[in-house]
Amino acid sequence: MTAPHAILNRLHLLVSRRLDGLLQGDYLGLLPGSGSEAGESREYVPGDDVRRMDWPVTARTTVPHVRLTVADRELETWLAVDLSPSLDFGTARMLKRDLALAASAAIIHLTVRGGNRAGAVFGDLKVRPARGGRLAAQALLKAISQERGTARLSGLINALHRPVRRRGLAVVISDFLDPPEQWAWPLRRLAARHDVLAIEIVDPRELELPDVGVLELVDPESGQTHGIRTSGRMRDAYAVEATAQRATIERAIRDAGAHRILLRTDSDWLLDLVRYVAAQRHRHRLRR
Repeated sequence: MTAPHAILNRLHLLVSRRLDGLLQGDYLGLLPGSGSEAGESREYVPGDDVRRMDWPVTARTTVPHVRLTVADRELETWLAVDLSPSLDFGTARMLKRDLALAASAAIIHLTVRGGNRAGAVFGDLKVRPARGGRLAAQALLKAISQERGTARLSGLINALHRPVRRRGLAVVISDFLDPPEQWAWPLRRLAARHDVLAIEIVDPRELELPDVGVLELVDPESGQTHGIRTSGRMRDAYAVEATAQRATIERAIRDAGAHRILLRTDSDWLLDLVRYVAAQRHRHRLRR
């Protein structure tokens, strides 16, 4: 989809109106991760990130402590946006590609303000350097909307490692349909340095098949056509396999140390994102 300027403007307006209420107050806890500037220490509680252990205080007190951090006022956010052919699918309110663009717009809006910068790797590993300001954010979103690509998800994630960038927020937007053994390790490497948010894009027909007799399907990646009979047994088997596939993806993301948001083409994606951000802020307040 090459989104016209008017569509991007409407998308920006939608995101702004729905999300601006969350952008009041401190940056801390707005998105996963609390920044990189050192703050005070407190005792360790189960669930704390062990990468933030304060070893000097732990040794001095003999009680495990973690170092609290203060969110940087100049946050650098990098997006890895999957624009492969599998995103050209959708049976509900929008295509998965449209939802990936919408999620990109929301993340850019949430992070580009107050001197913050956002950059992206997308399509066939095209790189837009991190820049701040509203005009730069609009140009970045326009570039993403006009791109196509066949790069593997692992390649997009690996591109965020080169060159080595300052610690910040990395957002991976994809349907994660590539085999997890290809992208799980790059995602783990990314999470070792950055706070990582994985936004998983899903269409309901990827989870269950309708009862429509013989269904002709086209593989968007290869172009091959397959005809299947949507009998009750076939639909049940498909649902079981689809559930197992999504569970494997969720486990791979979690094991890599990344946060995860599931956005569906048949739901209010912006409300789902708002709920996630609000839950992150609430969780952070409880830990302070």
